[in-house]
Amino acid sequence: MDQAFADQMAGYSLTTAEILYRLPDHRELLQSYVWQDFDLAPRFPRLSEFLDFWSASLDGPLYRVRVAHKALISPTEFSFVAGELQVH
Repeated sequence: MDQAFADQMAGYSLTTAEILYRLPDHRELLQSYVWQDFDLAPRFPRLSEFLDFWSASLDGPLYRVRVAHKALISPTEFSFVAGELQVH
C-alpha cells in the first residue's frame, strides 16, 4: 500500500506551510520557503519537527509560518465492496 494513502487513512491531511525567514546576512530582508507533507491537524507534529530542526540547524531565523491543510480522503468517500475499493 502506498505510504501517502496509508497516512491519509490514519487521519493525516495534506499540509502546506509558508515559512518566512530572515536572511542570515541581511536580517532586514525576508525570504519565503514552502514546506508540504502529510501531517496531523491541529498539532502538526511533522511540521513542528521540521521547524525545530530549522531553528536548531539553520542560520535564517523564522519570522512567520502560515499553515493550510486539506483532508484529501475521509471515511465517507470510499468503501470496500466484495473485496474491491470503490470511491464515491
